[in-house]
Amino acid sequence: MKTVGFIGYAANPRTRPRNQARQNTPRAFRCFKVPYKIKDVELDYDNYNQIPESPIGRDEEPHLYMVPKKYRKVTIKYSKLGLEDFDFKHYNRTLFAGLEPHIPNAYCNCMIQVLYFLEPIRYLVQNHLCQKEFCLACELGFLFHMLDLSRGDPCQASNFLRAFRTIPEASALGLILADSDEQTGKARLGRLIQSWNRFILTQLHQETQEQEGPQAYRGASSSSLGSSGGSAIGKLFGCEVENSSLCRCGKETVRSSLSLLFTMHYPEHSSQGEFRVRVQEKTIKEYNFAEILKKSICLEQSTQAWCENCEKYQPTVQTRNIRCLPDVLVINCEVNSAKEAEFWKVQAEYAFNKAMQKEKMEPAKPKEPPPPMPTEWCLDGEGTCNMDGITFDTKAEDLRHVWIPPSLKMSISKSQGLEIGSWPEGEELTTEEEEEGASVYDLVVTVPHILDARAGGNLVAHIKVGETYHQRKEGVTHQQWYLFNDFLIEPIDKTEAAQFDVSWKVPGILYYAKRNYHTKYDLRIKNPIDASVLLTEASLARKQRKSHATFIPLMVSEMPQAGELVGLDAEFVTLNQEEAELRSDGTKSTIKPSQMSVARITCVRGQGPNEGVPFIDDYISTQEQVVDYLTQYSGIKPGDLDAKISSKHLTTLKSTYLKLRFLIDTGVRFVGHGLPKDFRVINLLVLKDQVVDTVYLFHLPRKRMISLRFLAWYFLELNIQGETHDSIEDARTALQLYRKHLELSRLGGNDEVRKVLKGLYEKGRQLDWKVPETETGDGHGSPKSMTQH
Repeated sequence: MKTVGFIGYAANPRTRPRNQARQNTPRAFRCFKVPYKIKDVELDYDNYNQIPESPIGRDEEPHLYMVPKKYRKVTIKYSKLGLEDFDFKHYNRTLFAGLEPHIPNAYCNCMIQVLYFLEPIRYLVQNHLCQKEFCLACELGFLFHMLDLSRGDPCQASNFLRAFRTIPEASALGLILADSDEQTGKARLGRLIQSWNRFILTQLHQETQEQEGPQAYRGASSSSLGSSGGSAIGKLFGCEVENSSLCRCGKETVRSSLSLLFTMHYPEHSSQGEFRVRVQEKTIKEYNFAEILKKSICLEQSTQAWCENCEKYQPTVQTRNIRCLPDVLVINCEVNSAKEAEFWKVQAEYAFNKAMQKEKMEPAKPKEPPPPMPTEWCLDGEGTCNMDGITFDTKAEDLRHVWIPPSLKMSISKSQGLEIGSWPEGEELTTEEEEEGASVYDLVVTVPHILDARAGGNLVAHIKVGETYHQRKEGVTHQQWYLFNDFLIEPIDKTEAAQFDVSWKVPGILYYAKRNYHTKYDLRIKNPIDASVLLTEASLARKQRKSHATFIPLMVSEMPQAGELVGLDAEFVTLNQEEAELRSDGTKSTIKPSQMSVARITCVRGQGPNEGVPFIDDYISTQEQVVDYLTQYSGIKPGDLDAKISSKHLTTLKSTYLKLRFLIDTGVRFVGHGLPKDFRVINLLVLKDQVVDTVYLFHLPRKRMISLRFLAWYFLELNIQGETHDSIEDARTALQLYRKHLELSRLGGNDEVRKVLKGLYEKGRQLDWKVPETETGDGHGSPKSMTQH
């Protein structure tokens, strides 16, 4: 296969030497030989959504279409070990956590990252806890907690997306995609993510206003995140809007409402031949972004509306004005058709041509050495260019496809109403301007839709990550723009975040934040999960009786402490089967792994007089269709998860999740077999020093992993998992194996343990790793005989 168009270093700036990366600012598209030759090319906007295939591997006209590699849809390649040997670090050298894309409806990953990096939102949802089984604010809080703990490894949003699929409003708005729509690229992702943006802000606004029962977290009344006057979402994004409706009879109706975002509206324009225009024959008037934004916020339009005075539908002029400025201005770009794409493209060309002319007229400035970089990820360059109020530290050549300014000045006056204008980046307001109520808004987020017919397209986010995040993750005080493409995270130049070549990169969502807005919010996290989650709770199952109980809840005196042991095991069922393809060499390649759901979670006491006695044995109720109960491996039978007929202790996933989160936050050490995979499906992130995994305790490098059943037979003379798995038995066995490992270590140290493990592998090979049907009586299971193998 021939790769066309690459010169110099690759699209990923990490592939260059570090000193070169510090000295040379990477520019969007410079890594590709893409001549900007478009003046003689007729653009067919009728077929705007029918994007030509990528020219990779083709020789003809490679300059017409090229999606840079880092923007393309990323996929995980699964092996026999699942994800254990997949190199996520190749895609993410930062310490920020990516998100995995293979879960249904993961198209919203980019917006989850956007919300995470807005500090008041992150603190709000992590402080929120309510009784509702499916609450998106709670689930976002759990997910953001994982993103906080992760040191560069990707996380799953599976529990959040599971709750998302249960919200009736999400389904009614068409936000729940069928698997086939995602895989075939039929979904109109640009339109979809803007609808999702509106939905999630409204949903969080409603959920964080509600007070749900005694366990709801109410917070301090003085906290700006917890006061009863309104949700923090309303304070952060909300804008009081006055809508006026004037009938031609003279009757005016005025009503007020709260708007959490605004949608761009573009002026009507004429062009030749069904939107087929030549660049040199532009008929579109020139506008600056601030002008269009003001008209979109203070919208005026004529429509038919009911008039109570006339008692019929009449032509009505509707106008909208805002009474206050939000802390974060959210904009849906609405570039959903050829018409809007044409408008955006031409405005960017106007702005670019003006910047080029201005640069030619101005004398060249002497080049100063760049300031010292606080981190290797700092990619901001040197030199300045002002483009009609749009200022970037870069050359005019690199402002191609840029129409939006990095900063805006906004104010509301009694005489003029709303005023918006471009503002030089980094420049502060005068005292007089601040006293008049003016505010500066900086661009902090752009979410584009990437058009790629080869892979069906995808969504990414450009996010300006602030100082506190860098301080926590990287240990430096710094701001930097990053590209978030699921689990691919890469630092980018700030001009790249504002560049939209609509032939492949279409603007979707913009966030402008008021400068220093977060200083007025209480950004302290008070973990709302307390020990009460471990106390006795009623079962959801109608037939469950106390006499059938398989566990004894903890008493207050037994509450676990940091460092104490807890034996854990989990069983799972399958919601969607694995999708795989057979290669020409006969090997199987996993395209999409099976989607698992936790069905049973057991925790047993790890010490004390009741060691080995379960204190959690929860069967997890599910509303989703189970395609395989995996009874042979899980012990779960049809009906066990159905509240109408189950005799088990049935709970919600959220209830059991809170119990595990409390144990994790307390600092207990979990002992089990294959725990990382269990925690992954449960959607929990547990630090490595809190996990004791018997898979790795009894394992030699570059050798096979050994099953719990074989280890129990060999070391403990136990024959477990005869017909089916039982999570109580498995959790107890893992604890016993850990005790055995400690005993071997005390008796002979690492050398003795290694000698015993060699005997274990030798015996396993002899038996083909199968536990004999009956005991042979040769004493193979005793520690004494093990040292002789």
